[in-house]
Amino acid sequence: SDLTSTTASSPKSKEDQVVNGHDEKENNPFAEYMWMENEEDFNRQVEEELQEQEFLDRCFQEMLEEEDQDWFIPSRDLPQGIGQLQQQLNGLSVGDGHSSEDILSKSNLNPDAKEFVPGVKY
Repeated sequence: SDLTSTTASSPKSKEDQVVNGHDEKENNPFAEYMWMENEEDFNRQVEEELQEQEFLDRCFQEMLEEEDQDWFIPSRDLPQGIGQLQQQLNGLSVGDGHSSEDILSKSNLNPDAKEFVPGVKY
């Protein structure tokens, strides 16, 4: 008996609900367009949000530029005479080995000493 009552009432309720694409219970068929009534307020709000976003973007960009000034960037911060320094470094040479023997003969280090191990006491 329950099945017959639900089937009999459901088609009728569907017909009652939809008339010309709108619910009968819906008071205003233009409800979805009501935001246009306050279009100026809506536009003003959107413009304020866009201006706020632009302001935040400018602040963020200024912060990045200030941070860049604090960082050391060799290409920007080193003097232009780097080429001269590079030539001087290239002009330096390592000895041919005879000078290292002279250093060893003048050294006061003990060649027979134990190997140094950090943290170990002898």
